[in-house]
Amino acid sequence: MRKLIISEFISLDGVMENPQWTFSFGSEKQEHFKFAELKAADALMLGRTTYEGFAEAWPNMVEQTGEYGEMMNGYAKYVVSTTLEETTWSNSSLIKGDLVQEVSKLKEQPGRDILVFGSRTLAQSLMQLGLVDEYQLLVFPILLGSGQRLFDNVGEEKTLELVDSKRFSSGVMALTYRPASQ
Repeated sequence: MRKLIISEFISLDGVMENPQWTFSFGSEKQEHFKFAELKAADALMLGRTTYEGFAEAWPNMVEQTGEYGEMMNGYAKYVVSTTLEETTWSNSSLIKGDLVQEVSKLKEQPGRDILVFGSRTLAQSLMQLGLVDEYQLLVFPILLGSGQRLFDNVGEEKTLELVDSKRFSSGVMALTYRPASQ
């Protein structure tokens, strides 16, 4: 069965909004980590706002991003939106129905992991509904003080199990969590 993985860049104080603040913390090993993460997947699930930003940017970035950009553009993209009427980015389709039912169907299909990038509102809905199989978080050594946080409004208490961690020379930590067995 496929895993639904929330993959986010977050500050030490939990902010995920407009991650331009991540650029000064780049490293080659960090890029390899993100490449391996994307390669282990074959689909993206995005909320409307993230989808619109990605759909505008990624088709024009293949030359500078190479295989990563090819994967981003070529993968199936499932866009969860109640307001979007159509998708224009290659291999994109809308999910407008019951999220539990639609995500469950996708997880049962053959294939690799499904990644959620950005998409704060969608990520929070998926967490509230218990649909997340794994969290892959790049935690940046910066305190932003304000901004939208990933773990606001996620419903009842959830215990997570740390299954992997990596430290990059930039001070960024890659933390992988799964819901703890109850």
